[in-house]
Order: sequence, then C-alpha cells, then structure tokens
Amino acid sequence: MNRQKIAVLTDSCCDIPAEIAAEYDIFILPLKIIYPEGEYSDGVDISADQIYQRMPDQVPTTSLPDGDSVFRMLDRIRDQGFERVIAVCLSAGLSGAYNMVRLTAQDYPHLEAAVFDSNSGSLGEGCVALELARRIRQGVEWPQLLSLAPQLIRDTSVLFSLDTLEYLQKGGRIGKIAWLAGSMLQIKPIISFAEDGQLVSVGKVRGRYRSIDEMAARIRDMVPQDGRPYTLAAAHGGCPGDLAYLKSLLQEEIACAQHYYEGEIDGTLGVHTGPHLIGVGVQLL
Repeated sequence: MNRQKIAVLTDSCCDIPAEIAAEYDIFILPLKIIYPEGEYSDGVDISADQIYQRMPDQVPTTSLPDGDSVFRMLDRIRDQGFERVIAVCLSAGLSGAYNMVRLTAQDYPHLEAAVFDSNSGSLGEGCVALELARRIRQGVEWPQLLSLAPQLIRDTSVLFSLDTLEYLQKGGRIGKIAWLAGSMLQIKPIISFAEDGQLVSVGKVRGRYRSIDEMAARIRDMVPQDGRPYTLAAAHGGCPGDLAYLKSLLQEEIACAQHYYEGEIDGTLGVHTGPHLIGVGVQLL
C-alpha cells in the first residue's frame, strides 16, 4: 500500500492488464455482460475473448454495476487499509457507471472519495487511472491529485479502427443505408470520443490495413515533438495480428514513450463496435 493510503478505482472498460492493476493498487469494478442464459461480470467470469468468439451469432447487452456491487468494492478497498479513493469511470455518454459510482461513494462513510468521468473508455480511461496511480506512488498529495485528474482527462486521446459498421448500425449510431453503402465499399471507420463522451467518427477509410495506417499517422501527429513526455497504449479486440501490425508502424513512437502498455479491449466497448477492434491512445504528461 502507498504511504498516503489512496486507492485508484476504475471499471472493467479501462483495459488495464490485471498484473499492472495489482502492482499499482488499482481496483477494477466489473461491468455487467448480459446474455439470454444469464448475467456475467466483465473480466471476472467471462473474458473479452469469450465475448468476441460468440459474435456475431450472440451479441450481449451491457449494464452498469448495481449499488451493492459498488459498496462491496468500497468495503474491499477500506478493508485493505486505504483511507481515500480516486475513481475514473467509463464515459457517462455511454454508461451510467460514473453516476452509480459517484452517488454510491458520496454515501459511503468510511472513505474519502473523488469520482471523475473519463469522457472516454478503454485505453483513454485506463491511461488516466494508471497515471493517477503512478503519481500516488511518487507521493503527489490528495489536493494535487484532484486538480491533476481533469488535466489528464483533457490530455488523453484515443482512436479505434473498426472492422465492421454492423454494430454501430444496430446500436443506432448510423443509419441502415449508411451501413449498407459502407459495407459494400469496405469502409472502415476510425472512431474516437467526443467532448460529451459519445462515440464519434473521425475518419473513414477503405480497407482494413489502410484504416490502421491512417490511425497510426494520426497518432504520430498527436505525439509531441518538443520532448514533452507521453504515454502510449495499444489494444485489440480479438485480433492480435492487427495489433502487431499497428505496433510495427509505431515503433519509433513506442520507443520514445515514457510509458507504453498494451492489452485487450474488453467486451463492454466491443458490444457497441463489434469484434476485431484495434485501438491506440496517447496521453501527454
């Protein structure tokens, strides 16, 4: 435990590898994955890979954790000796998890808590939570952490290349005509998070690898050229070969990053975007 007894709490959409979360006292609250046969806790009794393998034949729904689950997680944090918790949650534009954690934490008497909407998800959310944990380890005090969190959220950007438009159409984010036309032309959208935390298209490219090329070029433009440190993160949704290709395009940027980590995009985001999602995030430090 760190000297200040501050824990970091996030949810399972953060895509922080379990071993890194354990190293940095990051507690991960599982979101819910719901199939006709029952309900699963994301990352606990169902893995991202299992969810992707069941697509497209079975597409689950997702749900935020209930108040009891949040209380139990806060109990766990308290029982391990922590006195404060700073939480970073999946965008309120996609999920009610932020409001659930915020409302539950403010009524929890045993911990001082601060809860932030990441306005993002996946690598964007994870980079913020992980950097806060690093700063705690460096001895940054509680008031400074509360000022730092919004800054990190603003300075974190994430891009995703989708393999299909089908799931955006099913979720009502594009029309059926756009889906049909895009599918016929092999359009592969590049998406990100808007300021309100909703998924937004920032580019459309014909062909899978051309879309990854375009995403890598955009990331190169985001990486600072003035020596400012940055974190780079990359992840895939059931397509490790595409992640390897993306990394081959960003070798120099990865080598120059102060921190780099990679993982697998969890099923919560994958339900909205479909399998074979590839993502990369940049956080300015």
